[in-house]
Amino acid sequence: MTTDIVLNIAYVDKSFSGLHALKDVNLQVEKGKTHAIIGPNGAGKSTLLNVCIGRLAPDRGTVTFNGEVITGKSAHEINQAGVVRVFQTPEIFHDLTVLENVMIPALATRDGSFKLNPFVRMDAETDILREAEQALEEMNLLEKKHMHAATMSRGDKRRLELAMGLVQHPQLFLLDEPTAGMSRADTNATIASLQHIKERGMTKVIIEHDMQVVFSLADKISVLAQGQIIAEGTPDEIRGDPRVQEAYLGGTHHE
Repeated sequence: MTTDIVLNIAYVDKSFSGLHALKDVNLQVEKGKTHAIIGPNGAGKSTLLNVCIGRLAPDRGTVTFNGEVITGKSAHEINQAGVVRVFQTPEIFHDLTVLENVMIPALATRDGSFKLNPFVRMDAETDILREAEQALEEMNLLEKKHMHAATMSRGDKRRLELAMGLVQHPQLFLLDEPTAGMSRADTNATIASLQHIKERGMTKVIIEHDMQVVFSLADKISVLAQGQIIAEGTPDEIRGDPRVQEAYLGGTHHE
């Protein structure tokens, strides 16, 4: 394996009650690239991410991050190693302000634990405040930093969670449906923000049904169908692959 491979998924199988969710999945993510995983509902995309972050143990196979096998490590250990995932349903603190939401993971990353009270002299944490505001600016949310998160639109809540991930300085950023439920205007704004992050060279894996998002951001695309990788290539190669058109892009499944 070359040093340019950040994430290496090798021969991964996962079954639930005898049903194969993943079958012999092999996938490599290169440093600084945006790698999209697409496929119809039930293809195994979220299961694959859960295996990568330690929420699920594979029945067979290994996941390697930066040359180290992380299979068998806890989700907390994998996160501390630099793998950050943003989930399909926003996981934010609705009773706190937008800024406070981003300061909490920034403090946790610095301290290495959520056990410490993040509200102790939070207003005095100027370095954390600066990092949180920078992450919000990258997601075009800085002007809303004093809003309570509960009052935000769904699109803004999604971008808030992206900011909460960014402030942890991930070495590998896993995005599960980052534009799910967004209006087209919100989706376009999120694409622009993610393109800006891409220019910084951050390594990302994106699960997404919106092909505008995928083709705007991805350097490489892997296509999952019934738990197996059926095609892999550049956006142009995937557009023209008849297997992909049949299984996803041009089939009966529409998102």
